[in-house]
Amino acid sequence: MSGARAGLGPSSGTVASDSVASVPGSAAPVPGSAAPDAGSVETAPGSPSGSAAPDDGFLRVHGIRVRYRDEGAREKPPVLLLHGIGRSLEDWEGLYRRLASDHRVLSVDLPGFGLSERTEGRYSMESMARFVLAALDTLGEHRPLHVVGNSLGGAVAMKVSTLEPQRVRSLVLVNSAGFGKEVTLALRILAIRPIGRRLMKDKSRKAAYRTERSLFYDKKFVTEERLDHAQEVGRNPGYDEVLLDVARHLGTFRGVRRRWRTQLLRTVAAQQKPTLVVWGDEDRVLPASHLEHARTVFPHAEFHLFEKCGHMPQIEREEEFDALVRQFISGVEARS
Repeated sequence: MSGARAGLGPSSGTVASDSVASVPGSAAPVPGSAAPDAGSVETAPGSPSGSAAPDDGFLRVHGIRVRYRDEGAREKPPVLLLHGIGRSLEDWEGLYRRLASDHRVLSVDLPGFGLSERTEGRYSMESMARFVLAALDTLGEHRPLHVVGNSLGGAVAMKVSTLEPQRVRSLVLVNSAGFGKEVTLALRILAIRPIGRRLMKDKSRKAAYRTERSLFYDKKFVTEERLDHAQEVGRNPGYDEVLLDVARHLGTFRGVRRRWRTQLLRTVAAQQKPTLVVWGDEDRVLPASHLEHARTVFPHAEFHLFEKCGHMPQIEREEEFDALVRQFISGVEARS
């Protein structure tokens, strides 16, 4: 699922305003898509802390301020990138550059993660997927998308496909949640709320290092820049509660809940959409054995296992991963 302070990853969340901000410069429609209709787009990039990249912006979706990135030509085929639990859109840095030459590349910080504000109410796979769809509506993007999701983002991608199948053209599932019960002890502990709350109090550099280190086979990827980012977004007020809510929804101390996994996989398998499933063979969060279950439930899919790679092949094996995804998407488009 891709990150938690107790041994998995950074994130954010602040309580949102109830009103939708009226801001200029909302997104213009692109061919084959409608005008923005679920909120508004802020033209001035940046965040309250000044950390957002120059090409990042913020949306108002149902009153919630959500960070997004929109690269490439708007008329090109759209690709949506979804990060994992406690993570942010920075996890896709390499893929933006390589896809934007011939695609519209969109990503969002899921509500309560990254630099996005949190939503009120209980978190669920459906609530997160519906929020992603509302963000796409705000951006005026209604065409079928290639959806790429890592960890929790993979499960959200599949849920988007079950809710509005006409809006998903293909799926790329990267070390995705949903293919097995086994998950790192850190997330299982977070599902026990009183213990999880105590663990979340540790905001030290050492804790951030443990979090990032658990994601990679090679420790060289635990850079000072990533630690800075992990600590920054982890200081946002809603982060702890959102992470605990999502962890509790996904599983228990015994592991990932069977019910949501079974229903989700059954529905997605029946859709027979072009699907690529990839994994790192040294994943300490969701073990690579889940790839074998994916082969069983998605016999129509393509598969790839990265050697000497952890939970985030899009970072640890960036060039190979990006080439694989580009080849897959090109193949889907050639066959359409």
